[in-house]
Amino acid sequence: MQVYLDNSATTRPCAEVKALVAEMAEDAWFNPSALYKPALEVQKRIDRTREIVLQAAGAAGSRIVFTSGGTESDNLAILGHMRSRRPGSRVLISSVEHPAVSACADELKRTGYPTEEIPAGNDGTVDLTRLAEMITPDTGLITVMQVNNETGAAEPLEEIVQLRNRLCPEAAIHVDGVQGFLRVPMMFNKLGIQSYALSGHKIHALKGTGALIFARNHPVRPIQFGGGQESGIRSGTENTFGILGLGTAVASWHPEDCGRIRELKNRLWSEISRKIPSAQVNGPDPASNSSAPHILNVALEPVRSQTMLFALEGDGIYVSAGSACASRKQKVSPVLKAMGIPTARADCSLRFSLSRETTEEEILYTVERLAARYEMLKRFVRR
Repeated sequence: MQVYLDNSATTRPCAEVKALVAEMAEDAWFNPSALYKPALEVQKRIDRTREIVLQAAGAAGSRIVFTSGGTESDNLAILGHMRSRRPGSRVLISSVEHPAVSACADELKRTGYPTEEIPAGNDGTVDLTRLAEMITPDTGLITVMQVNNETGAAEPLEEIVQLRNRLCPEAAIHVDGVQGFLRVPMMFNKLGIQSYALSGHKIHALKGTGALIFARNHPVRPIQFGGGQESGIRSGTENTFGILGLGTAVASWHPEDCGRIRELKNRLWSEISRKIPSAQVNGPDPASNSSAPHILNVALEPVRSQTMLFALEGDGIYVSAGSACASRKQKVSPVLKAMGIPTARADCSLRFSLSRETTEEEILYTVERLAARYEMLKRFVRR
């Protein structure tokens, strides 16, 4: 049996998207910027996709720009907005952000915008008390992800917005929604944030496609230049296959999908904790609302994560030891480190991430092989 439980890294394109790509390759491959009828029809389909994505994010009436993915969307949101702010405006980011955000913060710091990290608690969410102390009148931007890509911790966005409104109403809030979009409710307009990034390949669309949603009165300047597509904010010929695939994936998502995914994740943790009593969750209680429905991060001391990862691969089970973007660059996850998790425990942690295609049979097989491998491998760990 082959079991794929690394859906936070990427998801398999759904059947509807694969069918769309085949159809477009034959009849809808035209450049939407052209003026003849087939091209204009493609442009109309792109405009419909804008409305589909905005509705799904609770952002009807807001603006949306299609990008190459979550990284570009975060870069555009952060760098593109801060270019409209005076040098010296402070930027606050959570200490558990994806590199797409933390690397932007490093760049801002080099160009004259002071940046500070908001500490995280043991559950992986931001420390609201410390955030309240950090927000000052010169704060220009606060960026906090919707769902952590490694632990599944869902940030308390409503409380963060309330703090901003009380302490510095002029500060903008950007949310990296790459791991949250569709899987955790988002009401962009009602929440009162200024920008929201998402990625297609995390929700069964194609790689190379994403979007940035932002409020109508929120200034975002381009960070790349060219033919002026996407209202001049993101130049470059539109990725029509990816954009329409994103809309198709969103339209094919069913509200009940999240509930079923959460049930399977809870079953996964229940079975792991029963068969491996020493296992520990990194992040919030898997059954709580502070935990996203599709991500479970588990420490299996004393077996190192890399050892277990390769052992499970031998059983046809694919999981990860953390963020796929950084898995080949560092040994210990900076996210787990920021949460105060000891290095020894972090080095023995695995991330399981589910999708709407995950089955109960796959979950039970995974736990069976995980428990067997654990019992074998722990005997060979040096004491």
